[in-house]
Amino acid sequence: MKKSWSHESKEYKIYVVLCLILGLAIAAAGLYALQKLLVPKYMRGVVEGSMIAEYYESEVPHEVLFLGDCEVYENISTVALYRDYGISSYIRGSAQQLTWQSYYLLEDTLRYETPEVVVFNVLALKYGEPQSESYNRMTLDGMRWSRSKWDAINASMTEGEHMADYLFPLLRYHSRWDELRSTDFEYAFSRDRVTVNGYYMRCDISPEGEFPAPMPLADYTLPETSMDYLTRMVELCRENDIELILIKAPTLYPYWYEEWDAQVRAFAQEYNVPYINYINLRDNIGLDMSVDTYDAGLHLNLTGAEKFADYIGQYLVNHYELTDFRDVADVARAWEDDILFYDELRDAQNAELAEYGELRSWGANAIEN
Repeated sequence: MKKSWSHESKEYKIYVVLCLILGLAIAAAGLYALQKLLVPKYMRGVVEGSMIAEYYESEVPHEVLFLGDCEVYENISTVALYRDYGISSYIRGSAQQLTWQSYYLLEDTLRYETPEVVVFNVLALKYGEPQSESYNRMTLDGMRWSRSKWDAINASMTEGEHMADYLFPLLRYHSRWDELRSTDFEYAFSRDRVTVNGYYMRCDISPEGEFPAPMPLADYTLPETSMDYLTRMVELCRENDIELILIKAPTLYPYWYEEWDAQVRAFAQEYNVPYINYINLRDNIGLDMSVDTYDAGLHLNLTGAEKFADYIGQYLVNHYELTDFRDVADVARAWEDDILFYDELRDAQNAELAEYGELRSWGANAIEN
């Protein structure tokens, strides 16, 4: 006797439900693939949008964590810190990283590990308001979803931005069809590595030039918002037995006003945290800004970043009890892979410089894929 296949039968209802589930799954997969295609890839030109996500791929412990903008991720060689001192470090840096973004990145990092020392570069303290959606995206999109990411987005959104666009990036980038390039297809589901434990390498040389005279400000008071988040950073570090160090990188521009410096010194004294302004220590570091910068003094190149790392490394090992991970076999093996990548990256850039006289695909002045 044949089973009934009427619209009222149990088998038919199960069939309809399965078809609906399959249809929804296919639609979801299609939307996911479309989103992956349309979001910016940051694999050419400005690659900073790839940096934050790379942290989650690192498999070694990091006893030193650097937070901040380009004044950390372009100026400090993580490999030099390991090679010279055995310090395992990571730079969770991003373009124009705002103070509250640094705070939430620290919160996010604590979900995975607890460093011994956190080093925060103070230049971003000058910003008290969200600045740019493009820079927000380069910091926030790479974070894994958590309460920290949610709070960072809420604190960072500029006028016209919406949380839904971060939850579902397809809503933000659905009209990007006419901007698609070959890199969008090549890197839709995987990305190349662009940093070495957060350090962005540049080997070219452009000597430091003359900077514009600093513009006088109507008010030199550092914004309340950024100072509040700096206080929260101090408290979060203390709750987790982490030593916090405040630094100002040795580069001279954007200008760091003496009035700002005095406020940070007063803050550091009040909260009993070290503050080191490396602008005043350029000669001690051994920087020669005719050869140690790649963009006329705004950032250090590889030789400058290695010198700066050596100087910071001396301070770290002299003031804190850090592990020499060169003596920890499994960590040392992982770092050897990083060193190999670092050396290959250096050699590739030097070869490109020798052939073309410039680096043709390692950076740009406009945001690309």
